[in-house]
Amino acid sequence: MAKYLLVSFKTCPWVQRAAIVLREKNTPFEFRHIEPDNRPDWFLAISPHKKVPVLRIDDKVSLFESNAINEYLDETIAPRLHPDDPVERALNRAWTDYVPTFAESVTGMAYADDEAAYNKAAAKIPGAFERLERALEKGGGPLFNGAKYSLVDAGYAPFLQRYYFLDRIRPIGLIGKYPRLQAWAETLMKRPSTHSFPEAEFEALYRLNVKRRNKWLSQFIADVAVAAE
Repeated sequence: MAKYLLVSFKTCPWVQRAAIVLREKNTPFEFRHIEPDNRPDWFLAISPHKKVPVLRIDDKVSLFESNAINEYLDETIAPRLHPDDPVERALNRAWTDYVPTFAESVTGMAYADDEAAYNKAAAKIPGAFERLERALEKGGGPLFNGAKYSLVDAGYAPFLQRYYFLDRIRPIGLIGKYPRLQAWAETLMKRPSTHSFPEAEFEALYRLNVKRRNKWLSQFIADVAVAAE
């Protein structure tokens, strides 16, 4: 069996996607967490964009970009998470390509400098939620394609998780208006593969990162004596 090393920042959602896929495939791997503000030379040498994730395979090959990593893992390790039907597979790939837009729409509030910017960012959430609500109608739940877990589920889980984190910092109160999306999100949050850390610990790390950004939302997080990295 190949040896996998996944290079990460502790709270990076894009790394989390790859870790989810490895766990869904019951594949052992090593996490190596690095500091976002102190990226070592060995990492910069293997990451063209200077970003995580990077998946190191057998200490020989380095893959970067979470979509590329997950596609590789799905092609090389059973069970296959992509649908067998080529049209359904293409649709799944299209929805994973929508993840960055969804992520920016749903978590952009965390980066707002003032209340007006926060409200403007929050106004993007309903559009993103409505698109997923309609897309989920076809599969029938509980997962994106129905009963079978997919790369789409792995792609959205980290950002739905962060929506819940943000909602607990300052109530947003929107997901309940989208019953299919809410049911999907709750299913993903209950799935062990979603979590790289104990849930309360990981939420505390996320909240501390939001606090450290010193953005408008930071004022709603109490000071804590916990190190994020």
